[in-house]
Amino acid sequence: MKTGEGYTILVVDDDPALRMLCRVNLELDGYAVLEAGSVDEAAEHTVTADVDVILLDVRMGEGLGNGLTLLDRLPAGHRPAVALLTGSVDLAHFERPVEVDAIISKPFALDDLATAVHDLATR
Repeated sequence: MKTGEGYTILVVDDDPALRMLCRVNLELDGYAVLEAGSVDEAAEHTVTADVDVILLDVRMGEGLGNGLTLLDRLPAGHRPAVALLTGSVDLAHFERPVEVDAIISKPFALDDLATAVHDLATR
């Protein structure tokens, strides 16, 4: 059995190459992987699929923190684990505390991504 079987990961990033990199590597570990290039698309996935982990880019679309608007749109009840994908964001600059389960700094090693996703999915 692969480590990710039974878990669904949502990769939210406006960079298609990064989404593909994450998807391919996580699928090799057995995860079901959904991709979203926008917060709206990601919010739709969280309603229509049973998502276990969200990998969320902070800088999307119009700029700093735009990806974080997804946190306010997550459905009530089952909240997926959320890991921020960020290369240059200091979370102390945000007006409200950012409630996330992990931060994955870009660029990241694929082994680090796999470990973080496994830890979050099986928490």
